Amino acid sequence: MNDRPVTPALDAALLSRRQLHVVLALDCSGSMRGERIASLNYAIRSAIPELQAVAADNPEVRVLVRVLRFGTVARWHIEEPCPVEELEWEDLQAGGETAMGSALRLVGEALDPARLEGRQLPPVIVLASDGYPTDDIDRAMADFFSHETVAKATRIAIAIGSNTDLETLERFIDAPEGRLKPLRANNAPDLVKSIKWATTAPVKATSSPTNAPDNASALAAESTRVLEPDSSVVW
Repeated sequence: MNDRPVTPALDAALLSRRQLHVVLALDCSGSMRGERIASLNYAIRSAIPELQAVAADNPEVRVLVRVLRFGTVARWHIEEPCPVEELEWEDLQAGGETAMGSALRLVGEALDPARLEGRQLPPVIVLASDGYPTDDIDRAMADFFSHETVAKATRIAIAIGSNTDLETLERFIDAPEGRLKPLRANNAPDLVKSIKWATTAPVKATSSPTNAPDNASALAAESTRVLEPDSSVVW
């Protein structure tokens, strides 16, 4: 008779899967009211099935999504890492100022290596904004990049509308000259296309078995080719 205690079977496949965290930091300030916030919600709803399909094509990678909104304050919209196959969207509302610095601090803290379990791929961080930060962005940016995981992340910025702080978005990307620039979304069709690309292309590149350590050049070339303006209408 075997008297050894029975232990729960471990899912070896789950334990061996690499984790890919996707974090969206979305501007929900007052200037996003109306068509802009409606377009942003529609864009994310439209992108979710495509992101789920990309994840399904790479079953060895576990894609986890978090969403942070920032207006006068920054707070998590989806705080716990959500497996992409379970992701459901609740619409954002707009109002207040633009606490982008606070948002970046929260993202950096969430991606601290001490808080991440299992095998990790470099995360994907998407920042979308239609204006200028109203808090201390310089100190926040320094804190943000002090996290090793953030420095290794694929960072995508989307400039919504024609009056956006491109310099700050470029600092967020922190790419060498000629690499990926902020995506320009000057109207609803552009925003939908930019959100879809920003949430799927980096995940596909990062989770690919043939992924190179630095895929910024390939993403920059793809964004230039794919994200042509759809309309002359400008917000």
